[in-house]
Amino acid sequence: MGKPDTRRLDREISKTTRKLEAVRRGEMWPLTSAERRAVIGALAGGSYRVLRGKSTGRQENRLDSLSSSVETRLTAELTALHMERARVVREAAAAKAAKKSSGWW
Repeated sequence: MGKPDTRRLDREISKTTRKLEAVRRGEMWPLTSAERRAVIGALAGGSYRVLRGKSTGRQENRLDSLSSSVETRLTAELTALHMERARVVREAAAAKAAKKSSGWW
């Protein structure tokens, strides 16, 4: 019995890690469409208030909370992928041990 096939999970883990790093840098490509709309709405509202010479505190808070929620979502996805990979490796090890113990000797 060979190594467990975790290539697909490893690929998803690296993709999610890149998305998380991009969100921390402030990039928009990893966001879902609803998150993008919320960011653009907050930016538009903030720019309007700047144009009027008013405070942008509420829009800044919206952007901060949106950023933290996206990070939380991606971190949860990453944790789930790591747990799934560990499960696959654990099952492969158990199958290998069962095969060894049921040998002729």
